[in-house]
Amino acid sequence: MKDVIVALAGNPNVGKSTIFNALTGLRQHVGNWPGKTVERKEGQLALDGRVVTIVDLPGAYSLAARSLEEQIARDFIVRDCPDLVINVVDAANLERNLYLTTQLLETGARLLVALNMIDVAAARGMTLNPDALARGLGVPVVSLVASKNEGVAALKAAMTTLIEGLEVRQTVRKVA
Repeated sequence: MKDVIVALAGNPNVGKSTIFNALTGLRQHVGNWPGKTVERKEGQLALDGRVVTIVDLPGAYSLAARSLEEQIARDFIVRDCPDLVINVVDAANLERNLYLTTQLLETGARLLVALNMIDVAAARGMTLNPDALARGLGVPVVSLVASKNEGVAALKAAMTTLIEGLEVRQTVRKVA
């Protein structure tokens, strides 16, 4: 079983560092402004008997890399090829966030969408259908409120399923 690398990618100020802290138990400083994370941060998570490295990437609106933060995020996703990319999106600003999601899908990366801040979306009167979003994107979608630790267990379960699927494919390739 090889080491597993999971990247947290998304627009600025969507809760990537909050999810990073919830997954790793670390206390990365979080801030309510774009550009808070300007370099990648790493931590580890024990997940179903394996050690998973979680990489908190700087916020990016696009993989076209118009800023240093976007370049760091793009290069890690495209060049370092993490085993799984968790695309953290702000549920209350879904349309703006899905531009990056479509670019991540185009890279061919194994993707899991973390639909964060669903409480904010609900407070604004928005009704979201995560199952329909998952069908439309063709990837799993998990709803959560990371700031309240709600949905983090479901996120870990989805990660476990995707990582196990990755390990099964690697074993099949070795046998074939």
